[in-house]
Amino acid sequence: MSDNKGQMSIFIIMALIIVAGVLVYIAVKYNSTPSKEGTDFDSVFSYYSSCIEDKVRAAIDIAGSQGGHIYTPEYLPGSEHAPFSSQLNFLGFPVPYWYYVSANGIIKEQVPTEESIERDIARYVEERIDDCDFNSFYEKGFSIETSGAKTKVFLENNEVRVFVDSELKAEKEENVVSKREHKVIIKSKLGKFYEIAREIYDKQKNEAFLENYSVDVLRLYAPVDGVEASCNSKVWKSREVSEQIKEGLEANIAFLKMKGDYYDLKEGNSYFVVDKDVSEPVNFIYSKEWPTKIEITGADGEIMIANPIGNQNGLGTLGFCYAPYHFVYDLSFPVLIQIHSGDELFQFPVGVIIENNVPREAVFSEIEENIESDICEFATQEIDVRIYDEELKEVDGDVSYSCFDQICSVGKSSGGRILGNVPSCVNGYVEVRAENFSEKRQVFSSNKEKEAKVILQREYEVEVEVEAGGEKIEKNTIVTFSGEETKSIALPESNKIRISEGSYNISVHVYGSSGIVIPKSKSTKCVDVRKSGFLGIFGGIKEKCYDIELPETKIENALVAGGSEEHYILESELENGKIKLRVGVMPKPNSLEQLQYNYESFEKMGVEIDFA
Repeated sequence: MSDNKGQMSIFIIMALIIVAGVLVYIAVKYNSTPSKEGTDFDSVFSYYSSCIEDKVRAAIDIAGSQGGHIYTPEYLPGSEHAPFSSQLNFLGFPVPYWYYVSANGIIKEQVPTEESIERDIARYVEERIDDCDFNSFYEKGFSIETSGAKTKVFLENNEVRVFVDSELKAEKEENVVSKREHKVIIKSKLGKFYEIAREIYDKQKNEAFLENYSVDVLRLYAPVDGVEASCNSKVWKSREVSEQIKEGLEANIAFLKMKGDYYDLKEGNSYFVVDKDVSEPVNFIYSKEWPTKIEITGADGEIMIANPIGNQNGLGTLGFCYAPYHFVYDLSFPVLIQIHSGDELFQFPVGVIIENNVPREAVFSEIEENIESDICEFATQEIDVRIYDEELKEVDGDVSYSCFDQICSVGKSSGGRILGNVPSCVNGYVEVRAENFSEKRQVFSSNKEKEAKVILQREYEVEVEVEAGGEKIEKNTIVTFSGEETKSIALPESNKIRISEGSYNISVHVYGSSGIVIPKSKSTKCVDVRKSGFLGIFGGIKEKCYDIELPETKIENALVAGGSEEHYILESELENGKIKLRVGVMPKPNSLEQLQYNYESFEKMGVEIDFA
């Protein structure tokens, strides 16, 4: 029995030796090569790793340039009322806004998560790993096969770790070597930059510091509220004021910095430092060429006028006249925030919004995806809009529908007609804009009406010529046409105006030199102005008093000619392209009493109107 056991043991040992030999043979054949070939196989795997690294670096660059998005969300265009699209075009890169206002006035956020950035990088590598070029190895006699890749990416503060599961099999002659797991570690601050970006964004969301700085710029570069010691109307040009605001924003936003050691703070510049510590340099950028909305309430068309008080009634009693003004601004513009170090960059844009001279409410994330507030999403009512001119000829234009405080784009008509869907709404408005026609806003209840016929009035550009006492006047003159819309021009800056047929009150104010001297005086005057901040939005009024000390002052210009007239302007008259306005003259004022008389006389003077 013992002999049998011994024989059995010998057979088992021999079997194990045979199996082991086979395993060793297989291992040698498929997992190793002669030392002569080892270096060549290593170069294949080394190249594959470097190719993966190149793809990852490209993905990191794209993610940094596009606000963490490699695959950008769907592009959504802006509108006249909300200039932002869903992306900011920066040097050819479509950078998705992290926060913006959509075309229909809804607040949107597009902030990527760290996990979504990791997934985008992994997807980018997987989609492009087959582009690795092994031609140089094929020329050396290699046969190379790769399988589909599965990639995992991990962002860390100062590096990006990438693990690729993709079998790479290289064969040359009778030697075969394969490798499945490929690990790449890249020195990059993408993860760190993203964390800093989120901290800055959260601070902006909670405190609206960009809006607060911008309100300061607005009050510094544009007339908001105040008073001018003048007996003449104070006039600003709306376009020039808008340009000054843009230039002020462009210059001042570039000075903003976060707390850190990446700059030398000059004395007096601490105002521009945002109270948030960062460990990497941060830039803030705004360009006046970017989409920007500036609306000025209180502006009279192309000009902004502060009319004087004290020159109509009792000027002699008051002893002086002054021109108070209060203009309300709505601003929307983008700011690009960049975190950078060496050649690495992470940037993202946000929309900055000022309404009624005050910053938007700081925290907005709660309404980011509140679909109930987006009325335009419920465009369930089909409407048929037909557009005509006054001769009932079809006109094409841009059509939108206004319901509550939201404006929903319907589209551009074709052949004077458009079919579209709008939300169900009571007493909404169909709005039509067409080139060479006045804008038309027409009440339309989409909950019960299906068809809207809109008749547009043709708008004409006419040249305005003013004569006073038979003499042509080309400067220091303001002409105003007050009708359904009020439009004004100021000579000599502009002598052309676009108006349509209709009834207007036409007024002409001509100013000339005077010899009036106001003696030195001191007094306190109070006026009612709108409150700043939250209460001002709801029309809150407060009394604001001014201590006015006037030195001896000479009034250089005063009202010397003018008048006003009600007149219905026909389209046939506008077709002539020119309108002449003749007004009477007044005595050159040389005293406060005469100046007061001129303003009182103005109310009784008419305007002779002629269409050349």
